[in-house]
Amino acid sequence: MPTYEYECRSCHHRFERSQSITARSAAACPKCKKGSKRLISIGGGALFKGSGFYTTDYRSSGYKKAAAAAAAEKSPPKADKSCSGEPKSCSGPCASPNPKKSS
Repeated sequence: MPTYEYECRSCHHRFERSQSITARSAAACPKCKKGSKRLISIGGGALFKGSGFYTTDYRSSGYKKAAAAAAAEKSPPKADKSCSGEPKSCSGPCASPNPKKSS
């Protein structure tokens, strides 16, 4: 059953009531017994657990950026792809005496 938040119109006392969705709103303040109004509330957050749901689905963008930076630090450095064409200066495909030409 959902919990609704109310505020008294005269004394401004706030209170909560667990009511059915189809029930009428609470009419009386528990302190002064005068009229109250239902407030718009945010509601509770839902976290789905179990198979089929991933904990990473609900991560903040700051967490995702930090995780990506940590993963980049752990990965090996990328090979330098610049090559001067001299066999002694690099170990890439151009270092062989007969480099193959791509067609």
